[in-house]
Amino acid sequence: MHRARHRFRFAGVGAGIGRGASAHRHRRSAGRSARRHCRSERGMIPIYLDPAATRIALIGRDALALRRLNWLKAAGAAPDVWSDAPSAAFAEAASIIPSLPSADEIGAYHAIWIADLPREEAEQLAVAARARNVLVNVEDYLPFCDFHTPAVVHRGKLTLTAGTGGASPAVARAARERLEAAFPQKWEAALDEIASARTALRARNASFDALIADARERLAHHGLI
Repeated sequence: MHRARHRFRFAGVGAGIGRGASAHRHRRSAGRSARRHCRSERGMIPIYLDPAATRIALIGRDALALRRLNWLKAAGAAPDVWSDAPSAAFAEAASIIPSLPSADEIGAYHAIWIADLPREEAEQLAVAARARNVLVNVEDYLPFCDFHTPAVVHRGKLTLTAGTGGASPAVARAARERLEAAFPQKWEAALDEIASARTALRARNASFDALIADARERLAHHGLI
């Protein structure tokens, strides 16, 4: 009789734990959904990643993936490119790994771009990435964008970007066009000159103020400020 009561009490505790765990999972899932919902309403952290120190993958099939590949190449990246059904143009532009990556293969990367996949397939890959703490961007699908790809202007080592956190790529493009007009190509040569002068000045233990003054003087000489 004593053992029976003990088993009953233990079963009751177990049931309580089960209900508590289920409720916890529900709250955690709801929290993740809320965070995803709020993600597009918050600001984004603008950072520059060194492609030599970042393992990057691109997953896609057609024109959007090709556009993203060209964007990554322009930034100096050489991503692993996965595609189970690449278009002719996409296959010609990259050395394709002829499949979609498994969950374990996804876990080998720091960041992944996904484009040209049906939403269900893209979501499965994005969920696998997040489960392995891999940053993911599903093209044109905000709930599965941990980061956004800005519009970019390159002037040699000077990189200028415009982004809206996914709110309007058209606005980012318009801002990029303004940047292109405001920062002509001669910024590239000016920056190279300033960088060389900065190295020489630092070797002579020049102060921070002296470095700033030299840079501004050279920019003025080039008619840039």
